[in-house]
Amino acid sequence: MVGTEIQFSESFEIEGREMFAHACKVGLEGVVSKVRDSVYASGRGNNWVKKTCAQRETLTIAGFALDEGKWDGIYLGRRKGNDLIYAGKVDHGFDKVSAADLQKRLKPLIRKTQPYAKRIAHKGIWVEPKLLAEVEYRAKSAEGKIRHPFFKGLREDL
Repeated sequence: MVGTEIQFSESFEIEGREMFAHACKVGLEGVVSKVRDSVYASGRGNNWVKKTCAQRETLTIAGFALDEGKWDGIYLGRRKGNDLIYAGKVDHGFDKVSAADLQKRLKPLIRKTQPYAKRIAHKGIWVEPKLLAEVEYRAKSAEGKIRHPFFKGLREDL
């Protein structure tokens, strides 16, 4: 986590919405709030509410993964000048049809080496970085990797 700020808000309805919008704007994962009149108790309960931010980004597909022949997601990169920097792996948001379609579109683009400027330790099937994916995620790590990503679809309009 890059940094954590804690801010007290008397009312989630007034200051809370503004605080939540600010948390999302600065790239935090979200906010956690407690029901005002409830007691602090250990364990899980209904007195705490977590509201997560949803951020979106269009990233370049650098490869895909198979686990024992079954679809296991895509590796993504973010452009920095002429370099492609590893941005994370997405393995949620695919159904059988979308995974099969995407794999079919990626197979003609297969290459032997990673397209990243700096090699990563993951084993994948690497592709020419020509397709763009729209991804929703909760936050970015300090290194710029997306956290809790979800594939929303290909961007063919760019």
